[in-house]
Amino acid sequence: MATSKPYVSTSFSYETLEETLDIKPKGETMHIGIPRETSFFENRIALTPEAVGVIVANGHKVSVESNAGIGSHYSDRDYSEAGARIVYDKKEIFSCDIIVKSAPVSESDCELLNPNTLIISPIHLSVMRKHILEKMMEKKVTALSFENLKDDSGHNPIVRSMSEIAGSAVMLIAGQYLSNANDGKGVLVGGISGIPPTKVIIIGAGIVGEYAARTALAMGASVKIFDNSIYRLKRLQNNIGVRLWTSVIEPKILAKQLKTCDVAVGALSAGGGRTPVVVTEEMVSNMRPGSVIVDVSIDRGGCFETSMVTTHEKPVFRKFDVIHYCVPNIPSGFARTASQAISNVLMPLLLETADEGGIDHLIWYKFNIRTGIYLFKGSLTNVYLSERFELKYTDLNLLIASKR
Repeated sequence: MATSKPYVSTSFSYETLEETLDIKPKGETMHIGIPRETSFFENRIALTPEAVGVIVANGHKVSVESNAGIGSHYSDRDYSEAGARIVYDKKEIFSCDIIVKSAPVSESDCELLNPNTLIISPIHLSVMRKHILEKMMEKKVTALSFENLKDDSGHNPIVRSMSEIAGSAVMLIAGQYLSNANDGKGVLVGGISGIPPTKVIIIGAGIVGEYAARTALAMGASVKIFDNSIYRLKRLQNNIGVRLWTSVIEPKILAKQLKTCDVAVGALSAGGGRTPVVVTEEMVSNMRPGSVIVDVSIDRGGCFETSMVTTHEKPVFRKFDVIHYCVPNIPSGFARTASQAISNVLMPLLLETADEGGIDHLIWYKFNIRTGIYLFKGSLTNVYLSERFELKYTDLNLLIASKR
């Protein structure tokens, strides 16, 4: 049977329908609140007056709690001149749509939080408590963490900046405790002509290790780096451009090098859990009297067996006559630089959030922001936190898709 040809009648008018696209919503006006931090010896502030000025110039409102920037030497006047409103009541700050903090959410913050707020802050896994998370879930909060936030290139920009600060600061700190001023053995880091250079051992070839090595080399020290990843050692060698002594973490070689070093830096990164302990108490006991250990990985447990958490108020202790510096939040000691680094990441992110019409729309278009969200409208979307606290985990991608 012959197939009949389609019949086109001249009495109909045929028109193509326009394609319906996912139209972006119009931008929304934000009201951002910056509380003053009182816990964790936190001196940083997440937005500098310059960043606040840009946000206000884009038509948004910023409220800053009085003296919030004091730790970074930013005054209330700096903020008010940038266009922020100075507020004296913490409760009023927490009534803003978006809260930007430089310390983790505390119990007292939870009490003040309003339902459906967006909160941007660090998590600090070691100090996170189950009841704080539950309270935030109850209030249907959306929370974005500094540690897991990724940029377009897939890197963690805030963690990277903080690691660069910590790495660069390590040698300055070690220099202080080697000098007579702090009861050290009176050695100049690096040394001078005619005197052998000081020996620096760095355990970990990540960003902290790289910046510690750069600073140590610039000061004239001799640097030896240990890491179990040959790839990381090669990358560090290429980035620094100078031939360095590198080795995998082999206990006998490590113990031998620690015996004669002046400064040992713990810069191992943990894959999500605790940092492995690679330097035993016995290795430390054989180190030179008056040598300095700076354990940067102490916020994840530390990689020296003798390490114990210290504070910016009392940063060091001695064990086996070896000076231990184990402050978990080194960048907070260089608060102004750290605040500027955090601000450089958050200011463009906040403007983009407003342009896209809110965080819900932003994460629909920008996949890399999704990794930073650990609570979305009260649902826990971080698998580590759900496993650790035995709370229900929900896949963020499914949540977003169901809301479209």
